Amino acid sequence: MGQRSLKVYIDALRIIGPRNAVLALRYGWMQKALDRRRAPPPPDAAWVGPGRAVEGVPSRDGLLVRFEQAEVRLRALAADLLEVTWREPPAYLPVPDRETDPVSPVAKEVPGGWSFRTGELAVLVTREGGILLDGLREELPPLFRGEEVRHAVRLAPDERLHGLGERAAPLDLRGGLYRLWNRDPQGYGPGDDPLYLCVPVYVSRGRGRGYLAFYANCSPGVIDAGKTDPDILEHRFEGGGLRYYVVPGPLDRALERYTELTGRPPLPPLWALGYHQSRWSYYPDARVRKLARDFSEHEVPVDAIHLDIHHLDGYRVFTVDRRRFPDLSGLARDLRDQGLRLVVIVDPGLKVDRGYAAYRELIQRRAYVSLPDGRPAVAPVWPGPCAFPDFTSAAVREWWGGLYEGLLGQGVSGFWHDMNEPAVFSASGDPTLPRRVRHAAGDHGAVHNLYGLYMCQAGYAGLRRLAPARRPFIVSRSGWAGLQRYAWTWTADIRSDWPSLRQTVRTILGLGLSGIPFSGSDAGGFTGDPGPELYVRWLQAAAFHAFFRSHTSALDPDQEPWSYGEPYTSAAREAVRLRYALLPYVYTAAWEAASRGWPLVRPLFWPAPGAAGGRTAVEGSRPAPIEEADDAFLLGADLLVAPVLEPGATGREVPLPAGDWYDFWSDELVTGPGVVWREAPLERIPLLARAGAVLPAEDPAPSVDRRTLDRLYLHVYPPAAGEERLSRLYSDAGDGYGPYRVDVFRLRRDESGGRLEFAWEEGGPAGPADRRYPWPYRETVLVLHGAPPGRPARPQSRVGERPGETLTVQPSARVVLELG
Repeated sequence: MGQRSLKVYIDALRIIGPRNAVLALRYGWMQKALDRRRAPPPPDAAWVGPGRAVEGVPSRDGLLVRFEQAEVRLRALAADLLEVTWREPPAYLPVPDRETDPVSPVAKEVPGGWSFRTGELAVLVTREGGILLDGLREELPPLFRGEEVRHAVRLAPDERLHGLGERAAPLDLRGGLYRLWNRDPQGYGPGDDPLYLCVPVYVSRGRGRGYLAFYANCSPGVIDAGKTDPDILEHRFEGGGLRYYVVPGPLDRALERYTELTGRPPLPPLWALGYHQSRWSYYPDARVRKLARDFSEHEVPVDAIHLDIHHLDGYRVFTVDRRRFPDLSGLARDLRDQGLRLVVIVDPGLKVDRGYAAYRELIQRRAYVSLPDGRPAVAPVWPGPCAFPDFTSAAVREWWGGLYEGLLGQGVSGFWHDMNEPAVFSASGDPTLPRRVRHAAGDHGAVHNLYGLYMCQAGYAGLRRLAPARRPFIVSRSGWAGLQRYAWTWTADIRSDWPSLRQTVRTILGLGLSGIPFSGSDAGGFTGDPGPELYVRWLQAAAFHAFFRSHTSALDPDQEPWSYGEPYTSAAREAVRLRYALLPYVYTAAWEAASRGWPLVRPLFWPAPGAAGGRTAVEGSRPAPIEEADDAFLLGADLLVAPVLEPGATGREVPLPAGDWYDFWSDELVTGPGVVWREAPLERIPLLARAGAVLPAEDPAPSVDRRTLDRLYLHVYPPAAGEERLSRLYSDAGDGYGPYRVDVFRLRRDESGGRLEFAWEEGGPAGPADRRYPWPYRETVLVLHGAPPGRPARPQSRVGERPGETLTVQPSARVVLELG
């Protein structure tokens, strides 16, 4: 045993305790014994293809082709959304049955097979069962062996693959092998696979306009992205049928279609986009009160404090340890008076204890996952032996959703779903439930990947029912396709080291390209002490993620913005303050996610905004090298973020996509594509603003509830001569479902480059005027960036004190600015 492995075992024993360690040993043996009884496929069984085509039958929305051993049905759900079904998926699969758009595809027999055309796609089904899609994708005939499925696609030489949910892998997945099995790795770093949240969806780039593919299959599987054969992408599933969806590019439109199919994320409450502080664990209540005072004394903004498992009574979820937290309601009320909210942890495992109301109800309702003989399946977790709700049952989900009522009544504002792969303590084998235990929908092996998703569905529905005037907030460790409808996620128990910081950039980008736009990491990493420099650099990067939280393990020191003293406290404070200054911009990006399915954190190859707010997709056959960088990202459309990812660095090379960019700190104008060097002292993260952007910002507040709304700054970055751009700003009350507004800012620069026109167009929902949210700011200040020739830019310290000419404006203003 290596030194690192020994330390892992010793730490595990310290954390879970001797009793649970013994239970984990026994459970590992029991799990193996139970799963050995599963009938494996016959070892000599042959893989069977569809055979030769027999006939093709056009239909109103598509085409059915019958083969000797199979049949395939193609449906045009929209002109650019193709559904292909070789085998029907199980009924429990939570993918909406989407109605087709009014599309009239043209299907007919041709010499090579049957052709199928919509306004956006041309498809050929060959007589051998291959499918060719419009020069984008070349599929080989599928293979079947019993319930097992294999489906292969040829890869082009320059093809890139991104997505598959949460991966500790490069942004480009080409050349790797990836399991589809949600798993608690119990601490991880780059290269570990699988992780907590696997989604069988990916984006392909480099062949024509690219495409998105989603396999509606939750069974255990493997995606071989060219590891075995560099020219083949193979999808292998243990069961679950074979239905998949293909959407052609550009990328932004493909993700819109995918999230139409699997669900759009709801708009979060504004406070959720503020800073969250957590550790395993803050207790007792005096410690939490001191934490809140520390934020005030150090002048660091914050919106939420998270309570981990030590706030629970004996680790029983939905309870409170009254010795540590004698008055949780009073604590929550006092924190709210200071502008802070409480978020508490909820695990799915219920302690086996007849005196515990939630467990007693679970048994009375027969709402549990069961052994093959009908008894509750029991496995060790934090409280010891636990039973598990069967979330595949709608009745169980409704019951579970009602359990949040008590905590809501005590003032809790948000919920943190953990251990919901589900994860258990096991000294050997897979740390989850045995595959042979039973759910209402089938064996655990078949529905395991859905467990976290269904738990979030239950929690979200319960919160909507119990608090209909508030937007639910749930952050979940596990899930599947469609998780975005109910919850955010984060990269969980990643190591505290520099390679892991770099990995979080790639992982969060991959989650966004998998349709999960709200994610983040534990700033500073979870396992290990990051030390001051790594903590500050991680916090700076995390300030530009959707979910902005510091968190750490029970075995490691506090990771709070002031934990390491000066100069690190000041650098950390400025990172958090910058996030709060940019909240109007971040909230608008969240609205885009809710309305279009776009991630907040975007890769550099994301289609650039086009003229007058349109888009221009880069659709060449060879991706540009600059755009392949996976150590920088875009926040929304207009901010390029280049975190410092190496120890001791005081600057870094920044990859620039095509176009003009302004250095956020100095206003220097630089032009891409290319690479530029940016200075990065400890207190600064390299940032660039896209030319043509209007970037909204406000003075940083201690929390969302304590914003004064005295002044909004509209930072104007002039576009190139002859260009026009639109920027938008979404505003509402920050919670609930009341009025809102979308203001549009139009920049137009004349051909000479000397004059810039700014036009403010008030916007809002169609219908009565009282549905429009009133303009919330007392004063609006236009700040022009980019010093004219011969006039040097002034140095700058914070947003709100930016260089450039300023002008106070009102809604519906139209202003002409002289640039030279």
